[in-house]
Amino acid sequence: MSSPCDPQHAPVGDVGAALMMIDSRLKGIYDGKAGIDPEQQELMEQFTASLGPGGADAVLDGACTLIFMFMKWLRMAHEDHDKDVIEYVVPNLVATMRMMPRSVRPEAIPTMAGLVIAAGTGLSPNLWRKQYGYWTEEEMTPLEVTAFLLAEHINRITDDRDFATRMIAEALPKADED
Repeated sequence: MSSPCDPQHAPVGDVGAALMMIDSRLKGIYDGKAGIDPEQQELMEQFTASLGPGGADAVLDGACTLIFMFMKWLRMAHEDHDKDVIEYVVPNLVATMRMMPRSVRPEAIPTMAGLVIAAGTGLSPNLWRKQYGYWTEEEMTPLEVTAFLLAEHINRITDDRDFATRMIAEALPKADED
């Protein structure tokens, strides 16, 4: 029996735009910029404003697709070492978010952990979240942080600062062919 949260029922969204946002944040951190480059922030705000409601929803769905794909890769990597992805990824993710109270309010952490657990068990994070209502404004930054932290975790595991971004970028043309 198929779950209503099965990824085959989920919209993929604008994965390219979501990936661009995550990659921009990763590069900012790796380049040693403690804060967000004001010019980069302005470009992101202009881009986000140009999307409109449908475009913003597509980027939101794209971010959830990234979380799903990152967790799928992490699950396979952990299973290769007979480890449980939930046991090794979620506690670190939650601990890191707890150290980011200005970006991730404490009440958003359980939802983000739930998204990651859903993705780690093969469910669509977006459909899992939507069963509890529509996304709130307060969940947007924590969602971006979640995707960012998973990408950064993958990059650390592989010792390659561009691995997570490259993995998704290489998968996009293949998905379009299907």
